Amino acid sequence: MFRNYRVKNFNYLLVACIFAISIIGILVIGSANESYQNRQIIGMIIGIVVMVAVALIDYDFVLQFYWLFYGLVIVLLGIVLIAGHASHGAVRWIDLGVIRFQPSEIAKIFLVLFFAFYLSKYADEINEIRRLGYLAVLAGLPLLLIMKEPDLSTTVVTFLIIATMVFYSGLSYKIVIPAVVGGFVTVVVILIVLTHGGSSVLEGYQNYRILAWLYPDEYPKYSYQQQNAIMAIGSGILFGKGLNTDSIESVKNGNYISEPQTDFIFAVAGEETGFIGSLIIIGLLIAITLLCLKTAKKAKDLAGELICVGMASLIGYQAFVNICVVTGLFPNTGLTLPFMSYGLTSLVTLYFGMGFVLNVSLQAKKY
Repeated sequence: MFRNYRVKNFNYLLVACIFAISIIGILVIGSANESYQNRQIIGMIIGIVVMVAVALIDYDFVLQFYWLFYGLVIVLLGIVLIAGHASHGAVRWIDLGVIRFQPSEIAKIFLVLFFAFYLSKYADEINEIRRLGYLAVLAGLPLLLIMKEPDLSTTVVTFLIIATMVFYSGLSYKIVIPAVVGGFVTVVVILIVLTHGGSSVLEGYQNYRILAWLYPDEYPKYSYQQQNAIMAIGSGILFGKGLNTDSIESVKNGNYISEPQTDFIFAVAGEETGFIGSLIIIGLLIAITLLCLKTAKKAKDLAGELICVGMASLIGYQAFVNICVVTGLFPNTGLTLPFMSYGLTSLVTLYFGMGFVLNVSLQAKKY
C-alpha cells in the first residue's frame, strides 16, 4: 500500500499554512464569541486526525467507490429536504440530537472525489455531446437539491468547482467561451429585471439581498450587516484594535454584526488585526490554493490532478466570495470563510479534503 509513497514529497508547507489559518480562525472566533472557541479547537483536532488518516490511504483505492460517494451525496441532500433542521429560513442541517451537520459541506468534497474519477475515466470523451449530457445530469441533480434548501451561494460555488474540474480535464474553448458568455448575459438579465421591479427566478429574500447590495440606503433591513462589516474593517486601519478588544468603539462589541463567528468572521478579523492581519489571512488562503495547484502539477495521474484542482477551486472560490461579500463587492450570500469561520462540519470536511491532496503529494511522479 505504501510502496509508492515518498515522504520527501509530503507537502509540509501546505500543512503549515492550514494550521496557521486554522489557529488564526480559533483566535478570532474566541474574540467574536468565546462560547464557540473550544468547539472550534475540538473541530481542528478531529480534522487533523482525519487529514492524517486520509493522507495515508491510497486515493486510487478510495476513488474506486466513486458511485458510493455520489449516492451518499444524493441521499444526504434528499434527507435534508424531507426531514432537515430549519435555521434562518433555510433547511440545511440534519440534526441527530447528539450531532448536527450540514450535508452540503460534505457534498462538496464527495463531488470532488466523484468527478475526479469520472472525468479521468472519460477524459477522451469530454467534448462529445453525449458525455456532456451525462455530466449535466450528474452535476445538475445535487446542484438542484442544494438550491432547493435554498442555498444559492453553495450551489454557485459547487457549480464553479465542478465546472473548473471539467475545464481542466480538457473541455474545448469552443464550448467554454459560449457558456461563460451565456452565464454572464443571464446574470445581467436577472439584475436588470430585478432592478426594474420585475419577477425573478430567485427566492424573495435573495431578491432583497441583491437590491440591498445595489441600493443599501433603500433597504436598510437587508444591508445593515454588510454596511457594518465594511465599517468594522475600515476601523481596523493598519494594525487593528487588538484581539479581544474591549473598546466601546468596536463595531463587534456593539453587536452590530450578527453571528460574527461564522459568515462575517473576516469583518472581526479586519477590525481587530487591521489591514496587516487581513493581508496575512488572504495570503494564507491564496497560498493554500496555489499549493494545491502545485501539487496537481506533480500528481501521478489525471485523477490526482483533478482532486487537487477541485480542492483548490473550493478554497479559492469560497474564500473569494466570502471576502467579497464582507467587503461589499458581492451581495450577501451566507457563505463561510474556509478554515476561519466557526462550523465543525465545514472545518472537518476541509481537513478531510486536504488529506487527499496530501496523499496525492506523497505519490507524486518522479522528475
